[in-house]
Amino acid sequence: MNELKEKIAIITGVSRLKGIGAAICNELAEAGYHVFFTYWTEYDKKMPWSIQLDEPIKLKEELERKGVKVSCMELDLTHIEAPEQLLNRVIDQLGYPDILINNAAYSTNNDFSNLTAEELDKHYMVNVRATTLLSSQFAQRFEKQSGGRIVNITSGQFQGPMPGELAYATTKGAVDALTITLSAELAPLGITVNAINPGPTDTGWMTECIKEELKPMFPFGRIGEPKDVAKSIKFLVSDEADWITGQIIHSEGGFKR
Repeated sequence: MNELKEKIAIITGVSRLKGIGAAICNELAEAGYHVFFTYWTEYDKKMPWSIQLDEPIKLKEELERKGVKVSCMELDLTHIEAPEQLLNRVIDQLGYPDILINNAAYSTNNDFSNLTAEELDKHYMVNVRATTLLSSQFAQRFEKQSGGRIVNITSGQFQGPMPGELAYATTKGAVDALTITLSAELAPLGITVNAINPGPTDTGWMTECIKEELKPMFPFGRIGEPKDVAKSIKFLVSDEADWITGQIIHSEGGFKR
């Protein structure tokens, strides 16, 4: 804890205990980082995996037992004022943050034949606008000379096509471009900016049929788990990774499409 100097991490999109966001929170809390996470249950309730409404509170209690400070808020990132609201709340409750993990995402299935302007806008508002504005707000309020970290979650859009996920692939691809340009802008402020692609990860959405179909594509013979990407992120936000910026890292266990 002393070595970390009370560092504070923000993680967005942490509604489900089985999700990547929860794994990131657990990994960072175990390393001694204080944690502030956001969640939006209305989105997860509409998805096939659904959610128990008490999952965010259960996660908060689990993290507190690790001996770190923890706070959270329910936040709809489609609202234009959400990034500013979030930073204000974090600073008020925990202090000025050192780390931002843009994990929240909006994703539904669509292709060229059924994509609507409304659905594309929803993807844009969360995946691009909220990620960009939240990163901007974080950087503007970063008070230290070094040690700032932004990590965006991408999905390997430039590794190959994603038929049936046109809006998601389009907006998540923009996150890669954001990462590269923002890293150059924020380096003088002592902030690194990277993106990480976890590849197919078993967060509760995979059926047994999907798992059997994907497993041969992983050289290690198993499906990716939320903790796999969480461990990679723990390294990226550490002092040891202070020379890594502007990178799109494919931490997906050698997955072959």
